[in-house]
Amino acid sequence: MAKRKPSELNLLLAVDKPVGITSHDVVSRVRRALNERRVGHAGTLDPLASGVMIVGVGQATRLLGRITLERKRYLARIMFGCETTTDDAEGEPTRIADVSDDVLSPLFAKGVLREFVGEQEQVPPAYSAISVDGVRSYKRARAGEDVELPARTIEVYAADLVAVDEVDGRAVWTASFDVSKGTYIRSLARDIGRAAGSAAHVADLRRTASGPVTSGMCARIEDLSPEHAHAAALDPARVLGIPVRELTDDELAAVLNGRAIPCGSPRAAGEPFVPGDAASTYALVNDGRLRAIAAREGDYLRMETVFPQGIEGVVR
Repeated sequence: MAKRKPSELNLLLAVDKPVGITSHDVVSRVRRALNERRVGHAGTLDPLASGVMIVGVGQATRLLGRITLERKRYLARIMFGCETTTDDAEGEPTRIADVSDDVLSPLFAKGVLREFVGEQEQVPPAYSAISVDGVRSYKRARAGEDVELPARTIEVYAADLVAVDEVDGRAVWTASFDVSKGTYIRSLARDIGRAAGSAAHVADLRRTASGPVTSGMCARIEDLSPEHAHAAALDPARVLGIPVRELTDDELAAVLNGRAIPCGSPRAAGEPFVPGDAASTYALVNDGRLRAIAAREGDYLRMETVFPQGIEGVVR
């Protein structure tokens, strides 16, 4: 078997996913735009949704499993009057309900949204990527199976009303949500409709932030090129949320050979020097590139993952 050619690009990117394509489509388009085979993504977005998607290129694909992105922010348009099979505008209506005049009241809308702030149990949509006995839930639902997913604990940190409108005679709330990882905005819309004494689904959804990565940091797929990718590379340590340990050239040689090094003094990702940090995982960097992820064992850092080419984008 031929040895894989080293990637010319090794970085994390934020891409603004357009409406109407899948997350896999995004990966395919990035591959073509950058002429790189090794491309993956962290955090799936539905075809109906747009917004922030983090993409790994080259050796940075090895970081994707480490990116937890515990909090995400969304802007959603919630349409009242019916629930759908998918809990969004792509599905078929499953329940039609009257919409009271109260639903057009901003004061009423704010009160309903306020009830959804906090930790709660949420039932995910049947049309989701959750595996049931090794098969994606949406595949079972499309095959006509009755899918009942167990509730999971999620947290809504903020649910703020942006606007109340009437579109084609139907009430629509625009709301922003700050939520924990694993929260389905489609399920929130469904449950918000019921709490308002009606029925509802997501008419439009945009992810505005994924962890520390915001929509303002995103590149448009149609603008991508290798040169643009270099300029737009995300700081991998900041995305991972782990402190940085700068390496001397001698330490770099040891790290690339997998040898442990003294802990030394780290700094917070993307921040000035911070002495005495006691984190368990560190980003080891040299010359603006991430060269390894290391675990602290006593006074030493032992290598977990080494990146021979280095992942660019580290902010000094």
